[in-house]
Amino acid sequence: MTLEELVVPVEPIAIADVGAACLTEVPAYKPLLDSGLAHLHAFDGDPRQIEKIRETYGDKVTIRDCFLSDGGVHTLHVAAAQSGMTSLLKPNATALQFFNGFPQFGHIHETRPVQTTRLDDVRDLPAIDYLKLDVQGAELAVLENGRRTLADCIVVQLEVSFVCLYEGQPSFGDVDLFMRRNGFLPHCFLEVKKWSIAPLLKAGDTRLPFNQLLESDIVYVRNLLSLPDLSTSQLKKLALIAHHCFASFDLAVRVLIEIASRGAVASDAQHRYLGILNARAQQPGSQPQP
Repeated sequence: MTLEELVVPVEPIAIADVGAACLTEVPAYKPLLDSGLAHLHAFDGDPRQIEKIRETYGDKVTIRDCFLSDGGVHTLHVAAAQSGMTSLLKPNATALQFFNGFPQFGHIHETRPVQTTRLDDVRDLPAIDYLKLDVQGAELAVLENGRRTLADCIVVQLEVSFVCLYEGQPSFGDVDLFMRRNGFLPHCFLEVKKWSIAPLLKAGDTRLPFNQLLESDIVYVRNLLSLPDLSTSQLKKLALIAHHCFASFDLAVRVLIEIASRGAVASDAQHRYLGILNARAQQPGSQPQP
C-alpha cells in the first residue's frame, strides 16, 4: 500500500511556481509530478527560461510567460541567465560587494520596461494548493497582489533573504509577518544558504561559506495549529505534500488522525501509514524512519 492509496485523493494537487526557471535546483514538489499527483503552473517572464521549463516538465506543466507583481510597469534588470539574479528590483551594490562573487553574479547587462500582472488577475488559473515563489526580492509584492489566490493555498514555499541583495527588497521579517497575518505558520526551512564575506575565501572557493547567512527557502502551512479548519480534500493534499516533498512524516500522521476522525479514511490510517514508512525503511539505501 502507498499513502496515495490510503488517502485516495479526489483531484490533482495544483502547484504554482512563480520564477520557475530550471537552473540547478531540483524543486521539492518534483515527486508529486513524477507520481502523477499534481499539475504545475510555471510562471516566468524571461524568454531565456521557457524552453528549459517545457523540456523538463512536458505535459505536466502549463507555462505562463509573464512577470507577476502589482500589475504596473516596472524596470526589469537583466542579469546572466544562469545567475538567477534577473529581477524587477535593482541590485544593491553595497550588499553585492559584501559577498564574494556577487558583484559578478548581479552584473546587469540591460534594463527594459515590462508590464507585470497581478497573481489574482491571471486568467484560467485554478485554485492553487501549493505556491512556490522565487522572484529575487519581489515575493512580498506577488503575495500582496495575490490574496485571493493565497486564500486557497495549503502550503507556500518561498525564498526569503537575511541580507537583502536588492534595493527596496523586503526582509525575511517583513515576509514572515505577512504570512502569519494571513493564517500561515512556518513549518520548515529547506536549504539555508550561507555565503563567505569578501575578501576571504575558504579553500579558494567562492561558494564555500563560513557562517554568514544569506537566504533560504522556507515552507509555511495554513492553519498549522488548527487543522480541523481545513477541508478533507485540503487535508489529504497536505498529507501527500508533507510526505513526498518535505519528509515531514510527523505532520502527515497528525493530518491522517484528523482525516480519520471524519471517517474519510480508515480509522487505523495512521498505523497503516507507519507500516508504509517501516516497509520503506527496510529497502536498501533508505534513511531511518520513525
